Amino acid sequence: MSIDAGDRTAVTHFIRVCGSGVVATVGADGAPQAAYVAVTAAADGTVLFDAPTGSRKVGNIAERPRVALAVTGADTTLQLEGRARITWDDERTRLGEEYARHFPDSHALDDGFTLLAVDIDWVRVYDVGVRPPHISEARWDVS
Repeated sequence: MSIDAGDRTAVTHFIRVCGSGVVATVGADGAPQAAYVAVTAAADGTVLFDAPTGSRKVGNIAERPRVALAVTGADTTLQLEGRARITWDDERTRLGEEYARHFPDSHALDDGFTLLAVDIDWVRVYDVGVRPPHISEARWDVS
């Protein structure tokens, strides 16, 4: 059974099960920069990943928060777009604890690391495990 792009619960579950993906940010020179990261999702569909504070992706997101992500598992790929942010204070603690439930050895809450959250506003599902392939797209209302 294919995932519907508008079903946040199913998309969130897929991201949690896959546990990794590629995030693309935009560098200062306008060039794309992609990195393989461990990802999970909060119950509301917010995508979470961590990175060393001095990494390119953290600097890029601080200056240009639009990102794209790709999460792939078996025959299904999710393409996601949204606005990323660096988490701080209570939000960092709350979301960092969520992240640590999925990645107990993560450094998300350690000094020198940053926890990033992506508010997704567009999702595309491409499932080649069914015939014909299932493709669905949805805009997510970001509150």
